[in-house]
Parts: sequence; C-alpha cells; structure tokens
Amino acid sequence: MDKLINIISNLGSPKIMVIGDLMLDKYVWGEVKRISQEAPIPIINVSSEDVRPGGAGSVVNNLKTLGAQVFVCGIIGDDAHGHALMSIFKQLGADTAGIMVDKSRPTIMKMRFMGHLQTAGKGVQQLLRVDYEKTHVISAEIETQLNNYLNKTIPSCDVVLVSDMNKGLLSHSFLKTIVTLCKKHKKTAIVDPKLVNDYSCYEGFTAMTPNRNETEFATGIKITDNDSLHRAGNKLVSNLSLEYCVITIDKDGMFLYHKNGGGKIIPTVPRAVFDVTGAGDMVLSMFGMVVGSGHGFEEAAPLANIAAGIEVGKIGATPVSKGEIMSELMGVKNQFSGKIKDVEILAGILNEHRKKNDKIVFTNGCFDILHIGHIEYLKFARKQGDLLVVGLNTDRSVKSLKGPTRPFVSEVERAKMLSALEDVTYVVLFDEQTPLNLISAVKPDVLVKGEDWKDAGAVGSEIVESYGGKVVFAPFVEGVSTTNIVSRIIKQHSETETLKDAVGQTS
Repeated sequence: MDKLINIISNLGSPKIMVIGDLMLDKYVWGEVKRISQEAPIPIINVSSEDVRPGGAGSVVNNLKTLGAQVFVCGIIGDDAHGHALMSIFKQLGADTAGIMVDKSRPTIMKMRFMGHLQTAGKGVQQLLRVDYEKTHVISAEIETQLNNYLNKTIPSCDVVLVSDMNKGLLSHSFLKTIVTLCKKHKKTAIVDPKLVNDYSCYEGFTAMTPNRNETEFATGIKITDNDSLHRAGNKLVSNLSLEYCVITIDKDGMFLYHKNGGGKIIPTVPRAVFDVTGAGDMVLSMFGMVVGSGHGFEEAAPLANIAAGIEVGKIGATPVSKGEIMSELMGVKNQFSGKIKDVEILAGILNEHRKKNDKIVFTNGCFDILHIGHIEYLKFARKQGDLLVVGLNTDRSVKSLKGPTRPFVSEVERAKMLSALEDVTYVVLFDEQTPLNLISAVKPDVLVKGEDWKDAGAVGSEIVESYGGKVVFAPFVEGVSTTNIVSRIIKQHSETETLKDAVGQTS
C-alpha cells in the first residue's frame, strides 16, 4: 500500500495522446412530482443544466485533472456542440491541434434527463437519454489529416490511449496506422475497445481494457470464475499479440493478464454504485497516467481499480483527483482515516452527495477527551440528515480558545477517534477560532450546535439560513464535560497520592 501511495504522491506530468470518439454530455436536472395527463410518462421540472466532455473527451478530462499533458485527436462537427466541446478542452489546457472538423456529421451529443423526488429525500435517477449522432466511417481526406497529425505528434508522447465507441472514427486502417506508429517509436498503446465480436482490428496494441460483457462477446467465453477469466485473457492476448489484457469485472474488480500466462484478480472495495457512466474511461485514464509516468501495469491496475471505484460513486462521467485516490488508499491502509478530508476535496465530495439529494449535516467542536456527551451529541446530529460532517479544531485553534495547556489529545488522535464513530461521515480540520469559513465551504443543509448556543446564536447560522438551511440545537448530557473529567482525574489522583503518603508515614 505504501508503494501505491508513493506512486500517486509522485505522479509526474506525462505527455499522453488521446485518440477516440469525442462527445459532449449534457445533463438536465430537475424534480419529478407528476405524471403527464397526455401519456403515462413522468414530468421533470428542470432546475439546472450542465455540459461535460464525454467519450474520449471524458478521458481527456480525467487526465487533465490528474495533471497530465494531453494531446487530443478526433473529430467534431461544425456546430454549437463542437464549439462548446472545444471551449471545454481549451479551458482544461488540452492541446486540440489534432481535432478535425467533419462537416458531414454533427458533434456527438448525449443528453441525459436526471430526475429526483424532493419529498422522498433522495434518489436521482436517469429518466431518458437522447443521442445526436451520425456514425459513418470518416472520409479518406480526414483520415489523412489525422494520420499526418499523429505522425508528427506521437514521437514526443509517453503513451497513447485509444477510446473506441464505434462511432466511425476508428476504422481498421486508422487503427493500423496508430499501431504502426506506436511500434515504430516504441510507445505504449492502450485501447478501450468497442462491443463487437471481431477484435482483429486491435492486433498489435500493447494492452486492451474490455469489460466483462465486451470480453464475453469477443471471445465467446462466459466469464463465471477464475478459470474462465484466464481462458478469455489468454485468448485475447494470444490472438491479438497483446502484452497485457485488463478485463474489468464490475463488482469483482478487474483481472490483469500478461502474455507469459500470469493473471490475477484485483478485488474492489464494496461501495454504493450510483452511476457506471465513465468507469471504463477512468480505468483507461489511470493506466495511461501511471504507465506514462514510468510505472508498470502491475502498479497501474490497483490504482485504476480504486479510481474507477470512486468514479462509480459519482453521477455521470466525473473526474477523480489525486487527493481522492490518496484518501481512498489511506482508508484501505487505515480503516477510518479515509473519512478525514481537507476542505477542497470535501467540497467536491459533497457536491456529488447534493446531486444524489443527500441532506448534509454539519457540526463542529474540539472533542478533546472524547466522552459520552460527545457520543450522544454526534448521534443526535447524524439523525438530522443523511450524512454528518464534523469540523474539528486544530491543536493551534484549541490552544487559542482553551488556553496553553490544551488540547490534552492531539488533532491527529482526535480526528482518528471521530473517524472511528459510525455516525461520523467525514472529518475536516480547521485552524480558525470559529468555523465560519468552513461552514461557507461545506454549505450544510442543517447546522447542529449544543443548546447552550440558543441565546448567543450559533456561529454560521446566518449563512445556513440564507439559502434555506436550518439550525438545530442538540440537548446536552448533564454533568459530562472534558473539564469535569479532568477535574475528577486530578481529584482522584490527588487523593491517591495523599493516601500513599499516609501509608508511607505509618509503615
């Protein structure tokens, strides 16, 4: 685990070529309360819309988030969707010189309608997907333009990734050119294949990353156990002259097979799956990032597995950051430390929870010498919503509030103890005397404070109430506090020492 943590911590900025079917993903979000009187269909009351790069564009987005230098090669139409996609790539800082305009087709756009029922508390669901596309094979003229670009650019790249979604770009001849150039310049080439029963077009790639369904379709082997995985992997590697085959097997993780006959399953961590869109893109991206940074497929596989596991917990094709992967690795190494987040990473995670319509609860405190009063307080807070974020004062913050002798327990130990509690979802440390800035960043639906704040007013209440959130005051357990516990310890210690002295004098 330490080796993987070190790899993620020191990932460089490899030059990665991404070739594939570029798409624009549009999401339409809203609430569903009614069924249409015109037909038995739900009515979505639209609240917001957003666009993201899809297909091979999702791979570009992933890689830029991870810090790679990315060169994009593909086609778009001469239309508004194409202009929007180019604008996104330029904002990401990707090199778009390899994107050609094909006036014979529109830019591929997939529009997804995402509905939820507010009164149910949660439950975002894809209601409908509408595709705008033409998938005929590219013209000889455009293929020549693409070949010329690759001939100039591949020599300077560290790795080449191909995302084939069977939309007309990656003809047999174009794929052959890619393989020939990669072999000529000794570049690793990894392909995420389409769903077809003839994979001969991928012969000569370094590796491929089919999913379970694609593998079964291409090999004719039903994957049911370790033996069938080995047979399928061997068939693909042998028939296509691959070095590696990476078969993603959904809830079971992934299977890495090498041409020498060695294969192993990399299991996944069980988690709630909200949307598998983009999981394959994330696997391809992570292999490209790790291998492009000079590491092997054996090191890349568990990291790709972790990244894809994080991705399916989000809605839509959404990038995963190094920080999220690092947090997951630390969580595997230490069962609870994965709950401890910095504020930037936490903000992104909470955005995903909001898309699922989860109610976010926030509270804060020093939690110096954890006791039953704290436990009951946190149980109460957790019951106010779907997840609980605890803001924890750092040692410096506690010292400024409580005096030079505090805290009794370090911030690291306090954070780990809070993380071990079932009711606590995330822990985030803050250095200020008040959590005002943290509350602004977290934007909770519910702010929980102890009832002793009722008269004085809870810090951050104005912020939370300004956007429709609420403040709830928790009851206290009488007679229990850190100060009381410390006083009791001192008293008992003093009495014990006095008794020892008395015994010593009489003996």
